[in-house]
Amino acid sequence: MSVGRIIASRTAMFCCDLQDKFRPSIRHFPAVLSNANRMLQSAKLLDIPLVVTEQYPKGLGATCSELDIEHCSIRCPKTKFSMVVPDVKSYLEAKDDRKTIVLFGIEAHVCVQQTALDLVSLGYDVHVIVDATSSRTDTDRVFAFQRMRQAGVFLTTSESMILSLAGASDHPQFRQLQKIIMTEAEDTKLLSFPTL
Repeated sequence: MSVGRIIASRTAMFCCDLQDKFRPSIRHFPAVLSNANRMLQSAKLLDIPLVVTEQYPKGLGATCSELDIEHCSIRCPKTKFSMVVPDVKSYLEAKDDRKTIVLFGIEAHVCVQQTALDLVSLGYDVHVIVDATSSRTDTDRVFAFQRMRQAGVFLTTSESMILSLAGASDHPQFRQLQKIIMTEAEDTKLLSFPTL
């Protein structure tokens, strides 16, 4: 049984469908974007491969401009809900040393959940960043987290993951990572749901 140990050199980061058209309808969207940016900055600092998808970008627009995804390894449009589309799957197969996936985005109960389940089925350790993941309703969001946990997905926060990726305070990038987490993560109201 995996305990979900994080080793940065064996990790890839997945940013799922954080697009402009979703802005008005997703719960806690500004906070989710802010926390997602913490993850993206950390990936850049630690040279962790970044996979970005966009759900039907022709109709739903591009990834939100305030997210720094310039360093992404692959940016993939899709119509399937899961991020595990052929181009992403091929990319992962070429990066066969990356067995841990850090996943965040929208919506928790659709694209994030289907991605997590696909990745677990393929043998990956999957960690969902709960404060950088949301849905249109809190009910869908909370039950998606429960469903993913039941399937073996690890649920964690942006700060916990950033510090796990560093591993120790003597990491060469620790001071830079510290600057990212110095400001508290934005509150996405998860503590109002005791079932998590």
